[in-house]
Amino acid sequence: MTYRMSAFLAAAYALFVCVPHSAYAIELYQGSYVSGTENYAYGHNSIPSIPVTGAPKDTDWNRWAMLHDGSTYRLYAFQSGSRTTFYQFGFNISSGTYEFGYQSIPVLTLSGVPASASTQQFAMLHDGTTYRLYLQDQNDRTVLHQFGFNPRSETYEYGNNSIATLRIIGMPRDTDWRRWALLHDGSDYRFYAFQQGSNRNFYQAAYDSSKQKYVFGYRSIPQLALNGFPSGIGTENFAMLHDRDAYRFYFND
Repeated sequence: MTYRMSAFLAAAYALFVCVPHSAYAIELYQGSYVSGTENYAYGHNSIPSIPVTGAPKDTDWNRWAMLHDGSTYRLYAFQSGSRTTFYQFGFNISSGTYEFGYQSIPVLTLSGVPASASTQQFAMLHDGTTYRLYLQDQNDRTVLHQFGFNPRSETYEYGNNSIATLRIIGMPRDTDWRRWALLHDGSDYRFYAFQQGSNRNFYQAAYDSSKQKYVFGYRSIPQLALNGFPSGIGTENFAMLHDRDAYRFYFND
């Protein structure tokens, strides 16, 4: 018997196979820190799932980061194949989505990227003064390269208003240096990285200005855990931010 696909199904199939994945809305899965515990709970004091819309077709969703600047929640993702160009999204409370270019410079660039800096992952934060971006050193994952946003050039410049190179010390031997994030909570710069082999447990360090290093457990709960996040979502990368009210955690899928 010959199967005939209906016109509707044919159109739907053509759309599925022809449109790049990045043209579809990406979902962010959000949780937040439960005060007085060592846990981040899915949906706690949060919108559990938030769509991202309008992303360029060449958005690389394996390389993304987030921050809150005191007024707007912001999402960033690199252009596929690029070491220097990345896209910016802002959260539109009216639509309940992160929208490409909303209250944002849509396309941003890095300048002065060191040859040894890896762009396979990145992190961002706003410390009340400067928008900052971080890359790991590909030869030493305990080293971060720091960029600061220059509003005159609309570029993230290596070492601009920043300590160009920072080191992280004291992390456990089973730290997964491929999965890491940073945030600023109004008082401390904080670094996070998952435990190897776990999609639940992760470690925390904070910046010690007396040592000019990120130190495991400094002014921190050393080990934290996720609770209740959906199974089957992407856990290869994550992002974190502090919005002056809550510590927030995100996966995307």
